[in-house]
Amino acid sequence: MPQVMEFKLPDLGEGLTEAEIVRWLVAVGDVVAIDQPVVEVETAKAMVEVPCPYGGVVTARFGEEGTELPVGAPLITVAVGAQTLPEAPAADADAEAADAEGSGNVPRPLIGYGTDHSRPACRRRVRPVTAEVSAPAAAPAAAPVAAPVHVPAAAPVAPAPAVPAGPVPVISPLVRKLARDGGVDLRALHGSGPEGLILRADVEAALAALRAPEPAPVAAAAAVVQGERIPLKGVRGAVAEKLSRSRREIPDATCWVDADATELMAARAAMNAAGGPKISVLALLARICTAALARYPELNSTVDLAAKEIVRLPSVHLGFAAQTERGLVVPVVRNAQNLNPESLSAEFARLTELARAGKLAPSDLTGGTFTLNNYGVFGVDGSTPIINHPEAAMLGVGRIIAKPWVHEGELAVRKVVQLSLTFDHRVCDGGTAGGFLRYVADCVESPAVLLRSL
Repeated sequence: MPQVMEFKLPDLGEGLTEAEIVRWLVAVGDVVAIDQPVVEVETAKAMVEVPCPYGGVVTARFGEEGTELPVGAPLITVAVGAQTLPEAPAADADAEAADAEGSGNVPRPLIGYGTDHSRPACRRRVRPVTAEVSAPAAAPAAAPVAAPVHVPAAAPVAPAPAVPAGPVPVISPLVRKLARDGGVDLRALHGSGPEGLILRADVEAALAALRAPEPAPVAAAAAVVQGERIPLKGVRGAVAEKLSRSRREIPDATCWVDADATELMAARAAMNAAGGPKISVLALLARICTAALARYPELNSTVDLAAKEIVRLPSVHLGFAAQTERGLVVPVVRNAQNLNPESLSAEFARLTELARAGKLAPSDLTGGTFTLNNYGVFGVDGSTPIINHPEAAMLGVGRIIAKPWVHEGELAVRKVVQLSLTFDHRVCDGGTAGGFLRYVADCVESPAVLLRSL
């Protein structure tokens, strides 16, 4: 009889503790190969296809599409080596007893799953099943798998009549912090996750109940118009948290300048006319930024609050803002200071394509040291960028548009752009920030300035 193995949601890296099931790629009864993707999940940073380290027949799936699961929760069970569903239930088998059946091929950033059983969370015994686990009757007796908590919107969360002794079933530090900040007693909640595990959705439901207004009188209830509620989670939630943290922790300041970009645009046209890969305006601005950061390294740094130190970083990992259907993301070009405009153009194009397809790995979205934000693509001239925490600065670029400009003592129509620099005032003063921005503007107005500095 084939041995049935349980595959759990793996550690997705970058400190992520939970993910939402977006789309199942296999059904119960399907034959899967080792390391075949079986489900697409969305974390706070990216969409990820999760491969299974076992080969055989899928005997069960845990969680519907849209369900949020913690790392370590069951995803599927597989009858290893089988080609069809087992005809009869087999004896209980411990999911950790067949390391030899796994592939051992653990691609980054999907670490800590398959043949690695170092995580103690959500250990359970697995019984092979031949039907998809989607209802409480088919789920383990402890709790339905990933069923949301339904708390009446108009009633506050009352204390449980009897709070059980022992540890609270929470494995996510983010869930604990959310409950602590919102004043929710975790001991009074019944988790909707496996084995009664308390998920973020459980705490958010409790918070919504606590914050709900008193019910309106019956006579006036019909006149109350409810607005649309959109969950602040996934990419949108991650962006909200990062920007809020930036505003809370960073004393930022912004300076800006208008620059004549006519010569820069002419240089780009000449470079592209010479043949070879096309060079984008963003790539030229990125090359200017890396040269400016070499002159003003204070802006390629971060602040270590615990040590009360400014940490100047040796390499420029350049983030750039990319708008996608799922929201704003900031892919990172590693070691941008070593790349020429052609290489930068190619890397921007590659990462943008992955971002729009929702295929960026978490590692593609972290580790930036400076961000370039071209909001001119939205047809606006200026902005005051919010620093991408924990970086120290962001350069914003408006649209390049024909405007009246005094050039060589004569009024002329030139291509003008507004440049904005938001910087962390802890890492430098206005003189340094102004010097950086002025150098960038000089290179935009006269690309020969950049050539002289290389």
